[in-house]
Amino acid sequence: MKYDAMKLGRSQGFVNGSGRNSHTAGNRPHTPRDSPPMPTPTRRRADAASVARMRVGSATTRLIVLRGNSASGKSSVAAGLRARYGRGLALVGQDNLRRVVLRERDTPDAANIGLIDTVARYALDHGFHVVVEGILCAAHYGPMLDALCHDHLGRTHGYYLDVPFAETLRRHATKPQADEYGEPEMRGWYRPLDLLPGGGETVIPATSALAETVERVMRDAGWAAPPETDGAEVRGPSAAPRPARAPRLPPGEGGR
Repeated sequence: MKYDAMKLGRSQGFVNGSGRNSHTAGNRPHTPRDSPPMPTPTRRRADAASVARMRVGSATTRLIVLRGNSASGKSSVAAGLRARYGRGLALVGQDNLRRVVLRERDTPDAANIGLIDTVARYALDHGFHVVVEGILCAAHYGPMLDALCHDHLGRTHGYYLDVPFAETLRRHATKPQADEYGEPEMRGWYRPLDLLPGGGETVIPATSALAETVERVMRDAGWAAPPETDGAEVRGPSAAPRPARAPRLPPGEGGR
């Protein structure tokens, strides 16, 4: 398994530097039996380190990292940013990639760590602003996030949503998935003020309302509309242009 999206052509053997397909051994065609074994944690770390050496994005892209305990409001803030900004903003959710795409447990050296890194880098390199959100505990995800933030060529902003355990329980009870897990699981996951070792994260207290937090991030990223505007969607002067998108289809031919 390779995490380096920029080297996908070489690693998956489309054409190598000598002009020969890298999925061949001599003249024997590649078959499923030739597939390499699953990567070990050591190999995953090496692959992630290889990705981390590559600079990503541009001076105009924005990277936002939203962290915090379960039910601290991360996904709501990310959705609020998408609603305010619109197209051109990629949401890279830990729960989606770990629980839905890979369906794996949150462990050190888990495959989703490299997958989050790869998706974020790919989106940045294609002109999207990126919001990475999730619990993203420092012990497991810290090195990957540190490398991603270091390699990003544009402005990067990190936020930690600091919500007391009792409040996370109250919020969890209002969620559609409230019956999927409860207090014992959430207590086991909870880490008070689990900041990244490198520092630089802005701590958002539980008293900050959703709209207030979204506005704060929009303003820090340079996306907030100036006060004199009429509320129309406005980009800050430092924000990246929208990536080119396919033409919008008429109603009844694919939707939005």
